[in-house]
Amino acid sequence: MSESQSAVMNTYARSPIAMDRGEGVYLWDTDGRRYLDFYAGIAVNALGHAHPHLVKALTDQAGKLWHTTNLYTIPDGEKLARRLTEKSFADRVFFCNSGVEALEGLIKLARRYHAVDGHPEKFRVVTVEGAFHGRSLATIAAANNKKYLDGFGPAVEGFDNVPFGNMNALRDAISPETAAILIEPIQGEGGLRPGALQYLRDLRAAADEFGILLILDEVQSGNGRTGKMWAHEWAGIEPDAIATAKGIGGGFPMGAILATEKAARGLTPGTHGTTFGGNPLAMAVGNAVMDVILAPGFLEGVEKVGAYFWNRLEDLIAKHPKVFAGNRGAGLMQGLVCSADVTNLKFIDALRDNGLLTVGAGENVIRLLPPLIVEEAHIDEAVAILDKTASAWSVSDDA
Repeated sequence: MSESQSAVMNTYARSPIAMDRGEGVYLWDTDGRRYLDFYAGIAVNALGHAHPHLVKALTDQAGKLWHTTNLYTIPDGEKLARRLTEKSFADRVFFCNSGVEALEGLIKLARRYHAVDGHPEKFRVVTVEGAFHGRSLATIAAANNKKYLDGFGPAVEGFDNVPFGNMNALRDAISPETAAILIEPIQGEGGLRPGALQYLRDLRAAADEFGILLILDEVQSGNGRTGKMWAHEWAGIEPDAIATAKGIGGGFPMGAILATEKAARGLTPGTHGTTFGGNPLAMAVGNAVMDVILAPGFLEGVEKVGAYFWNRLEDLIAKHPKVFAGNRGAGLMQGLVCSADVTNLKFIDALRDNGLLTVGAGENVIRLLPPLIVEEAHIDEAVAILDKTASAWSVSDDA
């Protein structure tokens, strides 16, 4: 291998740009150029970059203790679990390191729930098209996306995929072997498609009717991203369990399962575990994130700036109807749908050249996921870059 060739495995189509530092909603690359970050590590850097409260929590804990084992009590984990249950439907929390680990655990929870009730035949999970639940063998099978399944052998058994938003198809898919329904309240990778509030309510009713669990993937939509702590709150429902990650650690690798006492009853000592999940370093950072998100007025501020963002995007779409076909999402989880003549990834490259970082999603969507600390002035700055890029765009740019 030549010195110029990367030794990193080729699983990403990486840009040659390398980021050097960040502050608030901005990033600087190794050449010193500044970017407005409406990518946030794909909704991970919820409090932006180098947030002083998170930096202090991390460095203070790093000087004391990083890792022990979950065979000992971890006081900050007990504290964080209590705070999460107080701000949710849940009674119990399991900490892990990522969203996909939380989803894997959630699938196990659903199966185990029925097994301890004397119904081990109930192991199947109804999922929906357009979903993204991670890249493990089970979660790519759950999403049933050919792009992620191709080349990895037979799909893991146990998932029945139906059209998103279609209650008739979903009810028809429920069988005596069904254990749960799994859905994202707002699809992220699938194109910023929100589930209609009545659809979410109907899912809750169907789960109750058939005696199965309603489990939600709030990896991207949770932890204040929509202006409420959890996106399902907008529908006024309570799931049986959720998986979350991304913003919960503010940039530190962290995930969690939140569940009711009843749903979690099957996960007893020895049935599930993790080496690093819930370690003292992660718990210190997680509590620091919650200090900010749960502060009085913070979530209301996210909702307010999210509404401002939505209105500014509406004006932008009206000004550039040949470039943008619409917008979707909620709060600070929004997407611009590109017109048929515009390729989202090419437009994203142009935005980056103009100083705005965004990320793509399915259905030709540009995902806009700024840190939750974003202000209206930053929204105006982002919209100005979007406007400038759209104004200079032509069909030839996409040729």
